[in-house]
Amino acid sequence: MISHSVSFLLGALLPTLLLFFLASDRVGEQLSGISRLANGSVHQLNGHANGSTDNGSAAEKEEMFPGLADLLPKVATDDGTVIITSVNEAWAAPGSLLDLFRGSFRDGVAIAHLLNHTLIVAADPGAMARCEAVHPHCYLLEVTAANVSSASRFMNKSFLELVWTKLSLQQRVLQLGYNYLYTDVDVMWFRDPFRHINLYADMAISTDFFSGDPDDAVKNAPNTGFYYVKSTNRTVEMLRRWSAARTRSRRGGPTNDQGVFNEIKADLVAGELQIRLVFLDTVFFDGFCRFHGVMDKVCTMHANCCIGLETKVHDLRNVVADWKNYSRLTPPEKQMGSSEVKWRYPAKCHESIKPLLGPLH
Repeated sequence: MISHSVSFLLGALLPTLLLFFLASDRVGEQLSGISRLANGSVHQLNGHANGSTDNGSAAEKEEMFPGLADLLPKVATDDGTVIITSVNEAWAAPGSLLDLFRGSFRDGVAIAHLLNHTLIVAADPGAMARCEAVHPHCYLLEVTAANVSSASRFMNKSFLELVWTKLSLQQRVLQLGYNYLYTDVDVMWFRDPFRHINLYADMAISTDFFSGDPDDAVKNAPNTGFYYVKSTNRTVEMLRRWSAARTRSRRGGPTNDQGVFNEIKADLVAGELQIRLVFLDTVFFDGFCRFHGVMDKVCTMHANCCIGLETKVHDLRNVVADWKNYSRLTPPEKQMGSSEVKWRYPAKCHESIKPLLGPLH
């Protein structure tokens, strides 16, 4: 009689306990604590997310990402947030994207200090050597794909390997209890983006095309080149499911993290995880896809809708040069010429993507 009562109570309590842990504001106690009560029920949930019924011990995770747990406290802000970007040897070369990226912080409005909270993830030893020469916080996460050090073309094997490997590291960052803001290295920073990110959201993500409604998970077109994720048990599970969905993509064949996320975004919001997902306005988080061209509000400029390293570097150099010219103006001059103070149109990027998308507006 007692055993039946205990079983009944455990069965009644398990859903409540599971929801509590998934909804906790920070990653604290691990879900494995509940799994012992449920004879493996929670392990089955996690297995559905990452394709495995064993998430690995802390020692195994440390072996996958050696030194990461010791590095993150040195990089994180006071509220436990880390800015993350990733580079290969070609992107980190002198005069390439990494130099433009770091320079934009120094040229921006009171954001140079954010470089101290930026972790640059190097995909190969060449990128690591270059990072260590110019930046205080570097982490080597070698990618096994062939020619990963070269200027990977969009959607080729090396490119796909890079984008999916970065996701595994981000999941580990969340598990260690840190929020992160991931930014592609071809995103120029000019003003503090955190002022326009809802930090109560589980995830806030940039868009190629913004519908006007930050909560619209159907019409907004997300861009995974810039997004903030808060460290919760829900978001750890979200990244597991995101990675696992790669093999179930309806497109067939290999695809990138952005395409897969676009397929599962509505389920993440409306499904059992109830992810609080916010889409960022392109007025503040601009890009070459939906090019606004004005400077008075923008925080970041992303060389999206653009194919080719040399193409990106060319048009981003124009962006940086135009920002410097804008920054030299006095406030009255900026106000008087607001309709004329713009970035040059990204013509080379436009041409690179034209065969796929047609004219950009």
